[in-house]
Amino acid sequence: MVERTVLAGARVVLPTGVVEDGRVTVDGRRIADDQAGEPPTFDLTGHWIVPGFVDVHVHGGGGASFSSGDAEEALTAIRTHRAHGTTTMVASTVTGDLDDLARQAAVLAELTEQGDLAGIHFEGPFISPHRCGAHQPGLLRDPDPADVRKLVDAARGTARMMTLAPELPGGLASVRLLADHGVVAAVGHTDSTYEAALEAVDAGATVATHLFNAMPSLLHRAPGPIAALLEDERVTVELINDGTHLHPAVLELAFARAGADRVAFITDAMGAAGMSDGMYPLGPMSVEVKDGVARIADGPTAGSIAGSTLTLDTAFKRAVTVDRLPVEDVVRALSANPARLLGLGDRVGSLEPGMDADLVVLDGSYDLVGVMRKGEWLVRPEVH
Repeated sequence: MVERTVLAGARVVLPTGVVEDGRVTVDGRRIADDQAGEPPTFDLTGHWIVPGFVDVHVHGGGGASFSSGDAEEALTAIRTHRAHGTTTMVASTVTGDLDDLARQAAVLAELTEQGDLAGIHFEGPFISPHRCGAHQPGLLRDPDPADVRKLVDAARGTARMMTLAPELPGGLASVRLLADHGVVAAVGHTDSTYEAALEAVDAGATVATHLFNAMPSLLHRAPGPIAALLEDERVTVELINDGTHLHPAVLELAFARAGADRVAFITDAMGAAGMSDGMYPLGPMSVEVKDGVARIADGPTAGSIAGSTLTLDTAFKRAVTVDRLPVEDVVRALSANPARLLGLGDRVGSLEPGMDADLVVLDGSYDLVGVMRKGEWLVRPEVH
C-alpha cells in the first residue's frame, strides 16, 4: 500500500518557477493538493525537488542493452536509469536487420504495454552512410515507406519516434507516413542540406536527433541541417550534455537560439551507463569504454563515439554547475519538454496536482539522494 507522503522544506521546481520552502504531497500514485496543517513525512530543508526525468533516447545501461531482444536485460537497463532519476524512458534500438528489429520491437512493445517503458525509438537503419556514427554501415538502407511501416507495425502501437535521414530516397514520404501514424519523425544521422532539413520539417519532422552530432557542421555558406533545425519553432532539439559530445559554448548556442522550451536533454546511453570501463556490445558491434567515453572498438567505424555512458542526474548537475543554466531551464529540458514531445505532458514532467508522483530529490550540491516513481520510493532519501 502506497501511503500519503508530504515532502516539505525543499526548493520545489514548478512550471511557474522555484518555490522556496515548498511542499509536495503524494497520495497513492499521484501528486495531491496540499492540506493545511498536514505534518511533513520528510523534512527536505536544503534540498531540491524536481520532476522525474524523461529520456526519449537511451539504448541501455547497467551492462544491458535494449537491442538484445531479451526482456530481463531490458529491465536491467530500465532499473539502472530509474536509480539515476529517469522515471520515464523510451527504449532506443540501433541499426540492424529489419526482421531482427521487428523481434526486438515485440519484446519492447510488451514492456511498454506493462508500463515499464514509454515506447520505442527506432534509430536506424534508415540513416546516411556518410553520418552513420556507431551504426553498422552494411546494415543501412534507404527509408522505403513499406520498410518503415513494417517496423511501426511490429511495435504494435508503441513506436514513439524514428530517426532517419530525410535526404535519402523515400525520406520525405517516410516522414509523412510517420506523422500520419502518430510517430515522431526525427532528423538525424543525416547528410542533408539546410533546404532538405526544412523540407523534412514541412513534411512533419519535429525532432533533431542529438543535434550537432552525426550531421554536417554549421558553416557560414552552407548552414546545413543544424541551422534549419535550430531556427524552426516546430522542432525540439536533443542535446547530449556529457562534456564529450558538445562543447559548453555549443550548448549555450543551442539554448540561446532554440530557447529553453525546445531543448530535450538525452543520454543516448549504451549498456555501459552506470558501469565501469571495459568492452560492451552495442547491437551487432563491440564498444570499448575508456575513461567513461564509449567508442566503436573495430571495423570501418572504429574510433567513432558510440553513444554515451551518461545518466540524467549527471546531465542535470553538469547543466547547473558547469554550464550555469538556470535550474528552471534544466528541469524543462529534462522533464517537461520531453514529456510534451511524447504526448505525455498531462501525466509526467511536472509536479502539479493530478500528475503521476514521479520526482527526484537532489541535495544542495545537486547530487541525487531520492527517486520516487508513481508514489513509490526507488531511492529513499536518508532524511526525516
